[in-house]
Amino acid sequence: MKFREYQDRDMLALDLANQIAGELGAALRQGGRVLFAVPGGTSPGPIFDVLSDVALDWSRVDVVLTDERWVPEDDPRSNTALVRKRLLTGKAAAASLLPLRADSDTPEEALDALAAGLKDHLPISVLLLGMGDDMHTASLFPGADRLADALASDAPVLMPMRAPGVPEPRITLTAPVLGGAMATHLLIFGPAKRAALQQAERLTPEEAPVSVVLDQATVHWCD
Repeated sequence: MKFREYQDRDMLALDLANQIAGELGAALRQGGRVLFAVPGGTSPGPIFDVLSDVALDWSRVDVVLTDERWVPEDDPRSNTALVRKRLLTGKAAAASLLPLRADSDTPEEALDALAAGLKDHLPISVLLLGMGDDMHTASLFPGADRLADALASDAPVLMPMRAPGVPEPRITLTAPVLGGAMATHLLIFGPAKRAALQQAERLTPEEAPVSVVLDQATVHWCD
């Protein structure tokens, strides 16, 4: 694990966006399409704001969320809506968003179709992740109902996930997909998450799911 500490969040956002843009550009120069996997939530918003104005061949970039809450896109908790608003705008509006949500009551009903639409785009070229205080990443939560299945080396591309304290079902990329990314960045803020990260290095993936990517990740932290 590489660890980078920043003086302020603006500097972090600019530096991390520039690194991601460079990695996407290098992948694009190899030809074909590239896959950029991103988290939901508000933390990556400033990074998306910078990236959306970067001059890349966005028409060859596919964007996919690392996980999604099973809510309609007009719900305030929709990660899809946030990515459309903050990343897929400006120059980056030419990128394609691979869906991680469908109009069904449960993720199980749409799982096969969503996975089929994603498989041909793997592996992930650039992966951006966040982490919760409980050491979850994507929707791989400690104590979740299907966590062991999602951590397995033969896990499918996508899995539904339900966890204590999480108000709605989720759909998430699994550990082998996250672990197969060509470049991985983990974004965290504050002393609590830095302490959680240090703890995660000593725990099993079942206890600290974020540990499945730490060996390959560059961690970007600011207080």
